[in-house]
Amino acid sequence: MQTNPTHTSLVALGDSFTEGMSDLLPDGSYRGWADVLAGRMAARTPGFRYANLAVRGKLIGQIVNEQVGRAVAMRPDVITLVGGLNDTLRPKCDMGRVRGLLTEAVERLAPSCEQLILMRSPGRQGPVLERFRPRMEELFACIDELAEQHGALVVDLYGAPSLSDPRMWDVDRLHLTAEGHRRVAEAVWQTLGYEAEDTEWRTPLPPSARPDWLARRNEDIRFTRQHLLPWIGRRLTGRSSGDGRTGAHFSAELDKPFWVTPADHTNPGPVTDWRRMEP
Repeated sequence: MQTNPTHTSLVALGDSFTEGMSDLLPDGSYRGWADVLAGRMAARTPGFRYANLAVRGKLIGQIVNEQVGRAVAMRPDVITLVGGLNDTLRPKCDMGRVRGLLTEAVERLAPSCEQLILMRSPGRQGPVLERFRPRMEELFACIDELAEQHGALVVDLYGAPSLSDPRMWDVDRLHLTAEGHRRVAEAVWQTLGYEAEDTEWRTPLPPSARPDWLARRNEDIRFTRQHLLPWIGRRLTGRSSGDGRTGAHFSAELDKPFWVTPADHTNPGPVTDWRRMEP
C-alpha cells in the first residue's frame, strides 16, 4: 500500500450501501461514503474522474451482470466493490453461488484497475445481525481469501465498534446515517494510504441514555409499518427497490456509464459540485 498516493479516477460498484442510502441531501438525492471519498480524492488531484454505478437492492449476480463489465471498460485507478450482503439476507440463499459470483467479479475487476477495494460490511447490533451472522462471516471469509489471491485491499467495517452502534443507522435499520457514511469514507481513505483525517473513526460512541420501554415500542411499530412490511412485500412479490433504477452515473439513453469531475477545477479545496464529462 502506498503512502499518500495519487489516484486520478474511481468507480464504485454495489447496492444501496454504495449508492449512499440513507445519507439524504436537501434535493432528495443521496450522497454516501463513495461520494465523500471521491470528493476528498478529487481535492488532491486535478482532473479527477468519478463514477458511481451502484443501485439499491441489487444482488451479487445483478452487480456482476450489470456493473462489473462496465467498470472494467472504464479502467479506473481504483474500483470499490461491495456486494453479496443482500443475498445473505434472503431466506433461500445459495452461499456457494454467492461465493462463485463474487470470485468472478474479483477475477474480472482486479486486472482492470491499479487497486481493487473490497469490504467486510458493517452490521447493526440486534437480532437481524445475530440471525444472519454465520452467512455474513462466510461471505467475509471469501472476501479475505479473494483479496489475498488478487492483491485487493479489504476495509474491515464489520470489526469497527462504532459502526455496529444503532445510533449510526437510519430509522430503516438497514442503512447508515450521514455520520456512518463519513466514517466509512474515512476507513477507505486510510486503507488507500492517505493521511488520516479522523484517527478515531472506529472508536465507539459515548454512552447515552436508553429510551424507555414505551418509546422503544413506538419506534418498533413505526419501523414495522414504514420499512419492514414494505420490504417483506417486495420479497413476496419478487420486486426490488432497485427495479427501473440505474446508477447515479449511468446514462439509460446511451446505455453506458459516464464520468463526473469537479465542476470548478480552478478552485482548489473541497469539492462542492460535480459536472458530467462529455465523451
